[in-house]
Amino acid sequence: MRSYNRKNNEARPYSFETGFTKNANGSVLVRCGETVVLCTANVEEKVPPWLADKGVGWVTAEYAMLPGSTSERVSRKSTGRSKEIQRLIGRSLRASIDEKLLAGYTISIDCDVLQADGGTRTASICGGWVAMSLAIKEAGINPDAVKSVCSAISVGILDGEILVDLDYREDSSADVDMNLVCCDGGFVEIQGTGEKTTFNQEQLLEIIKDGQAAIALINELQQKAVSGS
Repeated sequence: MRSYNRKNNEARPYSFETGFTKNANGSVLVRCGETVVLCTANVEEKVPPWLADKGVGWVTAEYAMLPGSTSERVSRKSTGRSKEIQRLIGRSLRASIDEKLLAGYTISIDCDVLQADGGTRTASICGGWVAMSLAIKEAGINPDAVKSVCSAISVGILDGEILVDLDYREDSSADVDMNLVCCDGGFVEIQGTGEKTTFNQEQLLEIIKDGQAAIALINELQQKAVSGS
């Protein structure tokens, strides 16, 4: 039986608690089942040197798992995994903005995993988008700088079954592991690996269909969090 008595195509319960910290321009505590991530966004009126005089803005991200986020203490040292994930978060969020309307500004997103039970990178992308959108509003930047909603979900195959939003138990045993990142239905990235076996085209299409359906529901929660409704 899956956690929360979910069907195979259902995500875990998601929630976005905005305004979790007072100092960042935007902040949100994301809960995806037992996975908990704090996402903050800070705005600076500057851009990296290579974007000077280009008339665009920049979004960057950092990701870390706090020492007590797993059953065994995690070192605070940055790892190859964390660098790969933060690059993914940055790419994903940049796909959702109009860089020209963000001209002259840099938004730094920090995603700190407080508790990990699978799906930390996808929860970070979802929460990062909420924090970024709140920061843009708080800083008085043109709200149209956010041109689409960015959401993500994990999907995998375990014992021949396609499962949406894998928790750690499922993820660690999955035969196929995949992450989908979408902006308003269009794909930013599809990361897929046959960990223990291959997967065919029919399975891939089913993974995409189930993943997009789950993303659509998370997408609604993100928009409600930003609007305050």
